[in-house]
Amino acid sequence: MLKVICNSTPIISLHSINRLDILNKTYGQIIIPNAVREEINVKSKIIEKFDFFKICEIKNINVAKFFKTALHKGEVEVILLAQELEADLSIIDDLTARKFAEYMGLKITGTLGVLIKAKQMKIIDKVKPILNELIYNKIYISDRVYNIIIELAGE
Repeated sequence: MLKVICNSTPIISLHSINRLDILNKTYGQIIIPNAVREEINVKSKIIEKFDFFKICEIKNINVAKFFKTALHKGEVEVILLAQELEADLSIIDDLTARKFAEYMGLKITGTLGVLIKAKQMKIIDKVKPILNELIYNKIYISDRVYNIIIELAGE
């Protein structure tokens, strides 16, 4: 089983369109650090409603303090937990956090990458309607990125 660590934005984005099933069907169990659960649970108790989320605590709390000036607590914990667990994949949308994760040698994707993977696995038929629904639900996707994703999806 793959070790997949996820930040809050992909979960919130997919939940906003009632498509968290895509995460589950694509990757199985999704590991999140406690800080991500806390961020998400400020608005609703999403995590507790789905049994495919596994909460894990980071071990190296002291290192987390060094990153907090540039990243949110959840992003820091995702990166550190991915390193500690030797994760196969980290799902992060924030550009700055992605750059940190890449620098730390982590394999990353984002919400839109998850959609591409789900289409490749035939979990979803088309990416475009899901992108449109995300945009309708106020998830920002630039025109440039939208067009790139549509092209990558072959639509």
